[in-house]
Amino acid sequence: MTRSALACLAVTLALCAASPAAADCYADYKAKRDAPLRLHYGVAQLPDNACDRQAAARALAPRLARDGWTLLNIVSIFGPEGLDQRKDSAGSYFLRY
Repeated sequence: MTRSALACLAVTLALCAASPAAADCYADYKAKRDAPLRLHYGVAQLPDNACDRQAAARALAPRLARDGWTLLNIVSIFGPEGLDQRKDSAGSYFLRY
């Protein structure tokens, strides 16, 4: 019995060690402000549990709202490999929210 438990524990630890560390998750988005109308495109880092469009919107909307912005839409969800290609387009809104 003890051997079985130890073997199970060893397999579990091996699987945990083999899985990647918390993956970085990012979203690019569009937001607006009214009176006068202003629009911006940005890139934001998301928590690991918000790596789909709906969860990303729930995580990002309150952050934007604190500065008077309204989230219009999540353009895409991506990993760190997509950061460089979006940095220039996002300008001052790159990883701001």
